[in-house]
Amino acid sequence: MSNSDKRREDVAMLGDFMCFAVYSTNLAYSRVYKPVLDALGLTYPQYVTIICLWEQDDQTVKGLSEKLFLEPSTMTPMLKRLEAMGYVRRERDRQDERSVRVSLTDAGRRLREQAFDYRAVTASAAGLAPDEFRALQRAIVRLRTNLVEAAGRAPGADPAP
Repeated sequence: MSNSDKRREDVAMLGDFMCFAVYSTNLAYSRVYKPVLDALGLTYPQYVTIICLWEQDDQTVKGLSEKLFLEPSTMTPMLKRLEAMGYVRRERDRQDERSVRVSLTDAGRRLREQAFDYRAVTASAAGLAPDEFRALQRAIVRLRTNLVEAAGRAPGADPAP
């Protein structure tokens, strides 16, 4: 076997790439979530925004965008739609008028109860025992944290704030 034939054998296949495993898993997860989100009348970014506000109400747009890894320019139109749906309220911060604060309405808080009914759907689809699910989630969060840090150190990356 020649060296070039050996190199071709050593080339990683698509299924060997972690980035593809994460990407394709995200797509598969989205397919499972779609009927749940359709029943709630929300997109996934809207759903995680509501969850973030359930955890801590009355946050700034900037704070939400940082937690959700979304640009503020993406958050604003989405928050306007959530406001039109009656789930959130947006108000200028009284101490800093440059900031906009976002809080849940009563309808947004009630949505939580409805969403809880669907948790079993996605948990069941994962096919993992609860302890396996938590371990995998922690590993994925650690992976994301490491990648975010590495991206900040990459040549040409924006300096950290």
